[in-house]
Amino acid sequence: MSNSFTHLHVHTEYSMLDGASRLDEIVEAAIKDEQPALGITDHGNMYGVLPFYRACKSQGIKPIIGTEAYMAYDSRYERPKRGRGNVDDSGGDTDQGRKLYYHLTLLAENNNGYKNLIQIASRAFMEGFYYKPRIDWEVLNDHSDGVIATTGCLGGQVLQALLRDDEPEALERAGRLQEIFGKDNLFVELQDHGIPEQKRTNPALMRIASQLGAPLLATNDCHYTHQHDHIAHDALLCVQTGSLISDPNRLKFHGDQHYLKTANEMRYVFKDVEVACDNTLWIAERADVEIEFGNPLLPDFPLPEGFDDDDQYLQYLTLQGAHKRWGNDLSDEISDRLTYELRVMSDMGFSAYFLITWDLIRYAREQGIRVGPGRGSAAGSAVAYALKITDLDPIKYDLLFERFLNPSRISMPDIDMDFDSRYRDRMITYVAEKYGRDHVAQIITFSQIKGRAAVRDAARVLDKPYAVGDQIAKAIPPPVMGRDTPLWACIRKDEKYLDGYKSSVELRQMYENDPVVKEVIDVALGLEGLRRQDSIHAAGVVITKEPLTEYLPIQRKPEKDKDIEDAPVVTQYEMQSVEDLGLLKMDFLGLRNLDVITDTLELIEETTQEIMDIDNVPLDDAETFALLASGDSIGVFQLESPPMRSLMKALVPSSFEDVAALVALYRPGPMAANMHHDYADRKNNRKPVEYFHPDAEDLLRDTYGLMIYQESVMRVAQKFAGYSLAEADSLRKAMGKKIRKAMEEERERFTLGMESMGYEAKLSSQVFDVISQFADYAFNKSHSYGYGLIAYQTAFLKTHFPVQYMAALMTSVKSRKKEDSAIYLNECRIMGLNVEVPDINRAGMNYFPELGSGSNDQAIIYGLSAIRNVGEGVVALLLEERNENGPFEDFYDFCNRVDTQVLNRRAIEALVKAGAFDSMGHKRQGLLTVYERIIEQTVSRRRERDMGVMTLFETETDENSDVFDEKIVIPDLEFEKSQRLSFEKEMLGRYISDHPLKGYEGSIRRKCDVSISGLAGLEEGKVIKIGGVISELSKRYTARGDLMANMSLEDLENSVEVIIFTKVMSQVGHKLNNDQPVIVTGRIDRRDEALKIICMDLEELKSDEETKISSIEVQIPSSGTTTKHLEDLASLLSEHPGECDVYVRVGSKKIWLGPEVRVNPEMGLMGELRVLLGANAIL
Repeated sequence: MSNSFTHLHVHTEYSMLDGASRLDEIVEAAIKDEQPALGITDHGNMYGVLPFYRACKSQGIKPIIGTEAYMAYDSRYERPKRGRGNVDDSGGDTDQGRKLYYHLTLLAENNNGYKNLIQIASRAFMEGFYYKPRIDWEVLNDHSDGVIATTGCLGGQVLQALLRDDEPEALERAGRLQEIFGKDNLFVELQDHGIPEQKRTNPALMRIASQLGAPLLATNDCHYTHQHDHIAHDALLCVQTGSLISDPNRLKFHGDQHYLKTANEMRYVFKDVEVACDNTLWIAERADVEIEFGNPLLPDFPLPEGFDDDDQYLQYLTLQGAHKRWGNDLSDEISDRLTYELRVMSDMGFSAYFLITWDLIRYAREQGIRVGPGRGSAAGSAVAYALKITDLDPIKYDLLFERFLNPSRISMPDIDMDFDSRYRDRMITYVAEKYGRDHVAQIITFSQIKGRAAVRDAARVLDKPYAVGDQIAKAIPPPVMGRDTPLWACIRKDEKYLDGYKSSVELRQMYENDPVVKEVIDVALGLEGLRRQDSIHAAGVVITKEPLTEYLPIQRKPEKDKDIEDAPVVTQYEMQSVEDLGLLKMDFLGLRNLDVITDTLELIEETTQEIMDIDNVPLDDAETFALLASGDSIGVFQLESPPMRSLMKALVPSSFEDVAALVALYRPGPMAANMHHDYADRKNNRKPVEYFHPDAEDLLRDTYGLMIYQESVMRVAQKFAGYSLAEADSLRKAMGKKIRKAMEEERERFTLGMESMGYEAKLSSQVFDVISQFADYAFNKSHSYGYGLIAYQTAFLKTHFPVQYMAALMTSVKSRKKEDSAIYLNECRIMGLNVEVPDINRAGMNYFPELGSGSNDQAIIYGLSAIRNVGEGVVALLLEERNENGPFEDFYDFCNRVDTQVLNRRAIEALVKAGAFDSMGHKRQGLLTVYERIIEQTVSRRRERDMGVMTLFETETDENSDVFDEKIVIPDLEFEKSQRLSFEKEMLGRYISDHPLKGYEGSIRRKCDVSISGLAGLEEGKVIKIGGVISELSKRYTARGDLMANMSLEDLENSVEVIIFTKVMSQVGHKLNNDQPVIVTGRIDRRDEALKIICMDLEELKSDEETKISSIEVQIPSSGTTTKHLEDLASLLSEHPGECDVYVRVGSKKIWLGPEVRVNPEMGLMGELRVLLGANAIL
């Protein structure tokens, strides 16, 4: 044997609790020491197996696949009662003195062993989950072939017995493992990290090995790559367990020896038993797992009778669909396109893929589940259009098939499907039922610790003041072109992140000059990029030909308050790994805007009896384009952000193509290159339309000479250099990746191509540079048109059916963040739509439109299920009674009739506070004082009635009978406006019947620089004045005992977090009360994840009545004022007629302009005067 060594007990970053070894770093360390192979044995999972396998193969080192399994003492079905204290990764304690679980190291010797590891890792989750995914002796016995096992670390059953000084049990447990795995496949594992327990048990382990005739195996329990990484690893343990490094009772590793030691270091530690080191090389020689990538493994699609194969059936369906789409007489262009696409699909072996996708979309449409028109490049396929997988004619809009499926580059098609988000789970259920539940799973994804979070985590575990972590996190530069700069790239210069590095001067100065900052950042660098936790990918679903575990390990994703058996089935491999294996991965996306369209169409039919076919509306509706051109697009898919609304005003969209262009242009790349403004200016003749060559005009006329689409780049390469569209797509991809060698090869080929097309050689370099520049920013045309269609449809509905659309829109965000609903509520007010409190006799489950007889009495009734503490089950029972027996007469009648489940205290209190009983004449305060007694009395009576007992009140009497009225009187009491609105907001999440800022609008306009929504367009650090009402006020003391506060400042359309630090708090703290209208002077802070305002001053806001202006005084500048200025002043004053006197000051003279010149100082007059005459024009 050589003097080398192979590490076979290695925890990577995928050991979610305590693995701090990044894959690239640990592989590099093994290669640097010339180790021949490297193992991976993450805790209880195989998450990192494929990335590890690929990293090793690419670097020329043998990967050894393994896992450190969690094992039950006897049976995976046992549920021992947990003992006191934390359950750490060693298994914790139980009341019976045993562990909840034990460790067992398993390695794959060959492909069969790899398949068995997949089964073991899967069954641990699917059958044995109890705190951790556990296996047992039965599972091992079922899947031992090709697997090498060891007795494990101190957490294993053998070592735990030895720690209890029970060597006979340890021998029995080791012998049982040997019986299962075989004499040469059970190794007795020795470790020595300087831990006393290992020193004590290692001699006993050697005796057991001797008695069993089992080979010894030396390992180091690697949890980090380099010795100095133990600090970051210690911090990671604290992050995951919520502890401080200074806490003596926390989960902690002994010493700093759990790193990837060199072969020399390992052989020195085990110099007395070198055979244990030699055996690592023996296993490395034996282990030989080959994983096959890139071979498509599509499931079988069930064919109907009469069809021999997938190609034949796909051709049949395509022809049928084509006639429905284009008519019976197909043009040569359409026929040729379909024939070409079908041939490519057949040649590439993807016909089954399209049949599977067609079947899913067919099912959704038949079930009334709304499907998107197509996202991504799939809209470029004429076959997909014929099959109704997509809804945009690719021939009409020149959408390219090769951008979707390139015949020169074999890779699985990728059709992303948008569904009404409420039915995504039903679609997954359909797939599982069709192909088998053991053939379908969702796909796992992992969150990573980003730079800012790493800094905050590091500061917390090091017990530094909050302000330290906050200061460092805010010094990390904001994203550049939508891409974050890693923390390490802020400190060390890297070509990929030069812009971020240049923006990090302050951070580097702090790092170099402040030891505390350096300590925090050094720990944060060790945390950054590590996996924090697993979750379910928002869209990915895998469908396999054979059962899932023939290809990859699976698990259930535990969910809070749910049995593990009810949790979703998820792959243990990430999306990229699933695709690399050649498995069918499909994206099922839930798109909320499709919910809105569905609900709007239903509300239109319910309120007008009109059946609206939104999929066939004209795409040239002038009123819809007028709405978009005015920027009134709040609530319109993709087009509602303030910068987008500004862009639309400049662009003035007048065609569907313009709407699609907006989707493509409003992204960091095109905006950084100013393409969005160029497009708007060229379209509206503010700039000339220019083409890089006259021959490009036919290709780029629709986009005013700009290559805003990737398909345009492809068309240019086709026309100018003779590329096929498949070759042009490869060119586009190479340009996008900016691989220098590939670019130079393409340049040479492009030059030859242009010469062959008759162009001069010197022109070729210019054209190549032009399209290379555009390739940086060009967007997928098919995706732009697909999402452009949804944007147009939502704009059309808002234009022509505003009350129904806004009701559906409000319903779609009832359970989302309050900012969304506040914005849409304010939009309703701007549109003149009244949103009313949830009336018990008019409201439905969701927001409901009432059309009335004219435009002024249109209203949206707040949905009952959107009230806090009132669930959909309660509302369903309430509506069932109301629909069956008519409206409720009063609160007594309501209590008498509804199911008693409705009469729970929390729900009724919420309904009262929300104003649900206002229309019955009951005052909210009065009803709140007696509702419990009324319910108690009513429920008691109903029980008596059910038993046949009748009270005096319930006897039949004539009108003249003098019967004692037992009704509890509801007092005629009502809250003050502020309290009533406070309760309303508590239950509804927003103010509905009124707003604390009503009557303050003029003061806010005069005194504030910007609305809260307008903050989004302002730069970091700018000092501004904003107005609003205080909510969610939270005061707290700092570590030094000083008072500070956080609060939300809310105006009529949005809200923002405001932080009041201690110095300012001492000056303004007495003014802080919830529901108090205020003006905040503050600094914009956007260096963290969310925009905040750092308060510098705060004043109480006076109402419009209190601050009513009776006159204004205009200062005429002593110099620079022309006759034109005075004419403009007169015109400006005449455009704002009102009741306010105007005085003009010229030098020392003050002149009253008389009763005929009176103005309204609101509505922008003051700002326009400042623009005309200067910032100091208003005295």
